[in-house]
Amino acid sequence: MSVSSGRKFSLLPMLGHTKGKRSAVTCALKCDNACSGEVCNTSSNSYFRDIASATMSRRAVLGFGAAGALAVAFGDALTTAGPAAADGGTGLSAAAKDGYGASKLRFSAIAPVDAAVDRLTVPEGFTWQPVIRWGDPIFNDAPDFDLGNQTAAAQARQFGYNNDYTDITELPGSKGRRAVLFANHEYTNEAIMFPASMAAADVRAVGAAAHGLSVVELERKNKNKPWSYVKGARLNRRYLNSTAYELTGPVAGSPLVRTSADPSGRRILGTLGNCSGGTTPWGTILSGEENFNGYFVAPGTSDADKRYGLTSKPTARQWELDDPRFDTRNPGFENEANRFGWIVEVDPFDPDSTPKKHSSLGRFKHEGANVIVAESGHVVAYSGDDERFDYLYKFVSAEKYREGDRKHNMTLLSAGDLYVARFTGNSPSSEITGTGEVPADGGFDGTGEWLPLVVGGKSKVPGMSVEEVLVYTRLAADKVGPTKMDRCEDVQPSLHTGKVYVACTNNSDRGKLGKEGATEVNPRNANRDGHVVEITETGDQTSTAFTWNLLMVCGDPSTGDVTYFSGFPADQVSPISCPDNLAFDSVGNLWISTDGAPSGIGKADGLFKVTLDGAERGRVEQFLAVPRDAETCGPIIHDQERSVFVSVQHPGEDGTFDAQLSFFPDYVPAGTTPARGQARAPRPSVVQVFRTDA
Repeated sequence: MSVSSGRKFSLLPMLGHTKGKRSAVTCALKCDNACSGEVCNTSSNSYFRDIASATMSRRAVLGFGAAGALAVAFGDALTTAGPAAADGGTGLSAAAKDGYGASKLRFSAIAPVDAAVDRLTVPEGFTWQPVIRWGDPIFNDAPDFDLGNQTAAAQARQFGYNNDYTDITELPGSKGRRAVLFANHEYTNEAIMFPASMAAADVRAVGAAAHGLSVVELERKNKNKPWSYVKGARLNRRYLNSTAYELTGPVAGSPLVRTSADPSGRRILGTLGNCSGGTTPWGTILSGEENFNGYFVAPGTSDADKRYGLTSKPTARQWELDDPRFDTRNPGFENEANRFGWIVEVDPFDPDSTPKKHSSLGRFKHEGANVIVAESGHVVAYSGDDERFDYLYKFVSAEKYREGDRKHNMTLLSAGDLYVARFTGNSPSSEITGTGEVPADGGFDGTGEWLPLVVGGKSKVPGMSVEEVLVYTRLAADKVGPTKMDRCEDVQPSLHTGKVYVACTNNSDRGKLGKEGATEVNPRNANRDGHVVEITETGDQTSTAFTWNLLMVCGDPSTGDVTYFSGFPADQVSPISCPDNLAFDSVGNLWISTDGAPSGIGKADGLFKVTLDGAERGRVEQFLAVPRDAETCGPIIHDQERSVFVSVQHPGEDGTFDAQLSFFPDYVPAGTTPARGQARAPRPSVVQVFRTDA
């Protein structure tokens, strides 16, 4: 079996080896079949130790004015919710203590939905509609989407493909009737986007234009009505492979990032493989460059190439045929791949601004980055490296946040300290059996430390300069001995409690011959279902010590899976697997979107609410399920308006152009023929779910 890319074909090495509903096509196009090859981290360090042998959504806060929220205002008029303060030793802020359970978003959990069902399933009393879809024109001169007549010029003026991280921020002074939406576009599936008759060069050009980022304005009649996007609005913007990004921080100008096209080493064209992201307290958007390696041909022989998964094989999309920079074997472009793998920052309120890539946060496969202001005033950003057996990172800004000084705050991610996490368990190793069974003390927990990589502008890694640490962050981290994790994806600090939540999606290689086995923070071998780590910093967010516990060890208890939900009865939870993106509602409940779940029982991915406090801590309730083959991304929880938004990514992934498996979201009555120009292919979309009586 193969996946079509115009007239080119690439094999599917993950066919028959994926878990749950994960598609081998997704593996090929999204992450370059990362799980089919050798693990990138072949370092021998295993630094997890047990004691016997030697612990309101950023979007709600940044959006729509719930209690204790940050009112994001355009320009310098900016206020902050301030640092999360513990209350009476409970670990809860006053807002969280008073607010848990007070959300207006009440619903009855839905049952798991069969993975073959091609519909978006929502709770009783709710409905949904798309806010914006792949191909929707966002500029006045953009043509309407025409599936059979796509061009690169048209796509460059239309909403991109496979939207992942999404956020919506109200425009100041609009009285809740205008907002700006940001979405990134992770990857493309040419096999279902284009007819086989389309010229390969045109396929490559349109596919390239469907990558990048989008900003669009939204409008609605009032807060009780759903949003729609505004074609031709002033803030609308597409970020393409031709868009220039400014590289900031210690690596800017370094010989490690200079090319013949950019001898300054400061101006990078485009952004690739964008996955999750975050919204800053000053109202800019962060986006993580994740699986960038799949876009480059490289020698594949150096330690750096191997550590980042760069190979000499042709890429799936073969952009290297059109642009020499995507083949780093070409003279003058040896460093081009070093210019990707960063955290990107864009200002959605200024369509003329230059987006940035921040080298101070390190270069690896960033799932995203999420920011909190520490009690000290420093800005702290957390980020996971989404690869089997890779690491969790933290950045602490050199300068402090200044309330109301947006210009200054937009420089905070350009300089600071970078750390990587080491976890220690408090249970004897004999009690960590690899099955996921809870140790004798009743929970998975322990202590941890943030190991320095760069502090005070100086490298803390022997034999490596600051520039080398930040360009080859994976190699630098290997040297200091952090804990190998099970694909830490989204990492979200709660603005209610200051606790940090880490979604570890899965790691089917844990415990295999020659691979690290179970540890207390990654307690299951052949970890197909993933888990969620809860971190409490010792002191404020700038601390180098923390305690941790596992909020949940995921799976479906009804099938006999060994699971753990912080002690909440397993027979009373919605089954959940492969946690991916995280968000919070206005009263501090955690929401989790999934990518490949629940494994082994053929059910669709979805969005789940998790209670974090009190007698119902660990209770999981499924809110929605996405259509056939799709992944749930970019959750936004506007619970006080009784609305939820998700990005529906790669619906109908396993189809072909002539035999589509999904028609989301443009369904037509059975047996009818779509009108000319109407989509006859699935269209990744941002959707809003809202109450029918709102």
